[in-house]
Amino acid sequence: MTELMMATRIAESGAHGGTILDVKNLQAWYGESHILHGMNFNVNAGEVVTLLGRNGAGKTTTLKSIMGMLGKRTGSVRFSDREIIRATSDEIARLGMALCPEERGIFASLDVRENLLLPPVVRPGGLTLDQIFELFPNLKERLKSQGTKLSGGEQQMLAIARILRTGASFLMLDEPTEGLAPVIIQQIGHTIARLKTEGFTILLVEQKFRFASTVADRYYVVEHGKVIDGFSNADLAANQDKLHTYLGV
Repeated sequence: MTELMMATRIAESGAHGGTILDVKNLQAWYGESHILHGMNFNVNAGEVVTLLGRNGAGKTTTLKSIMGMLGKRTGSVRFSDREIIRATSDEIARLGMALCPEERGIFASLDVRENLLLPPVVRPGGLTLDQIFELFPNLKERLKSQGTKLSGGEQQMLAIARILRTGASFLMLDEPTEGLAPVIIQQIGHTIARLKTEGFTILLVEQKFRFASTVADRYYVVEHGKVIDGFSNADLAANQDKLHTYLGV
């Protein structure tokens, strides 16, 4: 990607370093179950920010709430200086946000190319197939392979690649390393680092702190549906005991 394209992507998502996502007192429910109890955090343009926490802490629910996928939610979610708490998922997507879910959502009966072309391009600036294949050469080699024939790592690459076509500049990745071999986890880390250098902003949900520490700029610890702590890479050494308590690492 050229420097001009990178600068354009950052400009579209807000001034570099300025707040692009601001979540305040976010409450969310699944049916009658109250899951989020006042989430508060922010993400700056060009950052990789990680939500850390144990299973059931509310991390995935947070991403789905931001993306407008839950019917019952309150509070404030501002994206690119627009309030989106009452916006629908398609309206939010058109603003430049995309979610890559933990379950990946690969269509088993479709081949790699068909899976890539299925989601609509909702904004200009999405990656071309050639750019995607440069980022994920494995997908080019498996272009005619059906979803059922792909390894877990290839499915994860395909899931990320699909949202890169849409034109989104703000990516939410839910547990992208789940169930993957160490060598594939390392490749996913390299991909996230490269996307950051090319102007993408990333909100990452992850349980593996050691992986998150290789790609993230800042971290928020989530417990019982709210943020209980936050720190940057510069604070890691001073927070090792806290991390062990929070995450069991």
